[in-house]
Amino acid sequence: MPESPVNFFSEGVNFILKDKTLLRSWLIQCAFAEKKKIGTLNYIFCSDIHLKKINNRYLNHNYFTDIITFPDTEQTGKLTGGDIFISIERVKENARAYNVTFTEELHRVMVHGLLHLCGHEDKTVQHQKRMRKLEDFYLERLTS
Repeated sequence: MPESPVNFFSEGVNFILKDKTLLRSWLIQCAFAEKKKIGTLNYIFCSDIHLKKINNRYLNHNYFTDIITFPDTEQTGKLTGGDIFISIERVKENARAYNVTFTEELHRVMVHGLLHLCGHEDKTVQHQKRMRKLEDFYLERLTS
């Protein structure tokens, strides 16, 4: 069986991702729908503290966040990939705040990072609305 271009890791947290095969397939399909092929995509699930350190060190932001996406600069054109760091603690907190399950919020954050790698931004209100519509669109495909 060929290796998947989508990999999952944990860094400093006791977290085991469920349904890895399904999620790999879904993420590859999402990228394909965005006219991209995944070269190598690494999801690293970590703690709030770990992600805050990354945020501070590489982005000069001294605050907690749920996700940081680092594109692989060697993958251009129709090929995309990179490293997506996700704080498990922040996803849990956001799930409570948005009144959704942890799994729903985790999947939203995962596709959010992939959409960034596919070229979508969320710096303006208009871009945020577009990103949310795309997240919803792809989340529907995962659950249907």
